Amino acid sequence: MELDAGRLNVPYADKITHFIFYMVFGFVGCLSLRERTKGSFGINRTINIVLVTAIAYGILMEALQYAFTTDRMAEFGDVLANTLGAFAGIVLIRWVFSKKNPLKWKF
Repeated sequence: MELDAGRLNVPYADKITHFIFYMVFGFVGCLSLRERTKGSFGINRTINIVLVTAIAYGILMEALQYAFTTDRMAEFGDVLANTLGAFAGIVLIRWVFSKKNPLKWKF
């Protein structure tokens, strides 16, 4: 699918959008859960919860649009872009909390 932005045609713009949205979902989801639990879940548990939630949410949205809309369809490519984006957000979290001068996970 292409996005028509006047003269600019961006191939796979919808997949890029899915990827970026879920990358933000993974990153912000981890930070949010960290804040809510004051870091008590630990980074691995938090990552697992957010990753499973992001992937399940992406699959659910595709299934719902397949089942309940007539003008939209579910696409495996969207689920793949969602999943890869969530993993990218997790990689960013790992990097932020494990570099030379990392942020502290626990409060």
